[in-house]
Amino acid sequence: MVDKVCEFILKKMKKEMPDITKEKEEVITYGLQLILGEIPKTLLLFGISFLLGFGWYMLFAYIAIMPYRTVSGGFHLHTHLGCFIGSLVFYYGTVLISKFLILDNLQKYILIGLSFIFGILMVSMYAPADTENVPIISKKERKTKKILSYIILTITLMVAIFIKDNTLSNILIIGTIIQSLFISRIAYKITNNKYGHEVYQEDQVQN
Repeated sequence: MVDKVCEFILKKMKKEMPDITKEKEEVITYGLQLILGEIPKTLLLFGISFLLGFGWYMLFAYIAIMPYRTVSGGFHLHTHLGCFIGSLVFYYGTVLISKFLILDNLQKYILIGLSFIFGILMVSMYAPADTENVPIISKKERKTKKILSYIILTITLMVAIFIKDNTLSNILIIGTIIQSLFISRIAYKITNNKYGHEVYQEDQVQN
């Protein structure tokens, strides 16, 4: 259904702008698929979470983790259903683990320290982790997103230090750990993804 709607919108756009190239078509289609697939998926995620009684934690997790996800990147699952299930497991898993994980101050600081070291390593090796559909080719853009990944990772974990609420603090820590895993090479292999800039460079060499 989403694909058909995207095709319809793209056809309308091509009538108004006949000079759209094949490459631009692919970018526009991918963007439309993300938008049209993301909105109902997000509404459903929030709707279910409020029915289950942890909607506000879900909202906090979504807003708090989004900046780090946006700049560090990560894999994309290949179907809308897979994407929905993946998002559900990520956010619900983060919230539920955070609700039931009780840490004293020392344990909390140790976990934050380990999360910071792990995140820095992942960012240095993989961020920004792009996809084949939307490769990040510009060296300037890659550098900017990597620097922002370092900054947002640091800020997120610093906020976790000062938040008194155990669940909210845990959400920041656990969410950061999982997102750092999502940009790793092993995560890409498991989900059958490739880093877009690497594929682009391979194509350039072959051509």
